[in-house]
Amino acid sequence: MSKYLSQEDLQDIAVVTDTPARTGIDRNFGLPGGLYVATVGLYLGFIGLMAALFLNPELAIPMVLFAGFVVFAFGLAGYWAKMKPDNDSAPMSWGQLAARGIDTLSGRLTAGEAAIQVLTLPVLILGWGLAVAAVVAFT
Repeated sequence: MSKYLSQEDLQDIAVVTDTPARTGIDRNFGLPGGLYVATVGLYLGFIGLMAALFLNPELAIPMVLFAGFVVFAFGLAGYWAKMKPDNDSAPMSWGQLAARGIDTLSGRLTAGEAAIQVLTLPVLILGWGLAVAAVVAFT
């Protein structure tokens, strides 16, 4: 519950300083690095599957570029999360995620629910690639 404080009561309680409070910068994304490694692995698995499925010398350069873009995008984000100065935060460990869960805009998620939410799209993309491979194999 809130309580109204008069200006005089507030002056008695408040401490006024001239120095601004030091605020750390949180650049990490809040989840264990293993989830990001799994995401990259699934995306690269799809690219590798497509490269192996449609073995064509003309597709070699685009496939290498696609893989490079995936690695570069996640690598740059990982590098940015470790930048200095004032980056006092560290990514959550698996144990911390399992114990605390994580808050999202749709509510609190457990470790399993967070992993499912993060890995749904990469798994669906790889599954789509496997379906395309099955169609190619049976035609």
